[in-house]
Amino acid sequence: MTCDGNILIVDDTPDNLRFLSGILTQQGYEARTVINGRMALMVAETAPPELILLDIRMPGLDGYEVCVQLKSNAETCDIPVIFLSALDDISDKIKAFEVGGVDYITKPFHTAEVLARVKTHLALRRLQQQLERANLELKRLVNLDGLTQLANRRCFNEHLEQEWRRMAREQQPLALILCDIDFFKQYNDTYGHPAGDDCLRQVGAVLQACAKRPADLAARYGGEEFALTLPKTPMEGAIELAQRIQSQLLQLQQPHATSTISDCLTLSMGIASVIPQLDRSPDDLVQAADQALYRAKQEGRDRFALSAPWRNP
Repeated sequence: MTCDGNILIVDDTPDNLRFLSGILTQQGYEARTVINGRMALMVAETAPPELILLDIRMPGLDGYEVCVQLKSNAETCDIPVIFLSALDDISDKIKAFEVGGVDYITKPFHTAEVLARVKTHLALRRLQQQLERANLELKRLVNLDGLTQLANRRCFNEHLEQEWRRMAREQQPLALILCDIDFFKQYNDTYGHPAGDDCLRQVGAVLQACAKRPADLAARYGGEEFALTLPKTPMEGAIELAQRIQSQLLQLQQPHATSTISDCLTLSMGIASVIPQLDRSPDDLVQAADQALYRAKQEGRDRFALSAPWRNP
């Protein structure tokens, strides 16, 4: 039965390298070899292996120091390290585990033991990677609105709090745009809920396309309401983005026969932009944008309104 796996062997003794690479390649593993610690660090960072077999006693950097450097590097810290050594003292083994090793094989090598330990730690590493991927996907789903694929309200709240603190430290403006689909209840009543869901998805796609910067966040705020959090954005920049949203939505030409202001789907938006202060709350920004949104609706919808200037409490 053949195996697969990318393994780096680090040993300054050519006979050991030949023996280990030989038994591993016979089993179907890809085995690469280097003769010192510095080469090991370079190879591990440029082409990370799945597993490292690392000799302890080597000239220059010994195996312990190599392992310490591997574990301190974000690119290599998760690579499991099995130590190889003729040292069989319990203190040597303890030190190997203290610096980050996952196992310890003593010389002379026994083929069955080496293969068994390699197989075990590769399997454990792959299970760990599967768990990490599953956790990332779970985190993504927890923060995602299932219908629109935008950030959900929970994610919006966390992101707003985080950016509020960051902008307060940097004394940079933080803008918020709250959006509401005009006469959405009538849209649902006229076209049905499946069409309403499709409408929400289309509006979400427009907002996502307009929030282009890495720190910008487009979120479904609730029902037919959406929110855009825009760090380092003064009022002028937020107005420009709102105008872009209006233009993109107009291009959709999504019919809305029961709207009293347009034949097509429209949005009302409230815009606020402030330089956060640590003695204020991000809820103040939300309230300011919400009041501006209310005013946009009162003034006839299909428009945006600006919040009142920031005032200290």
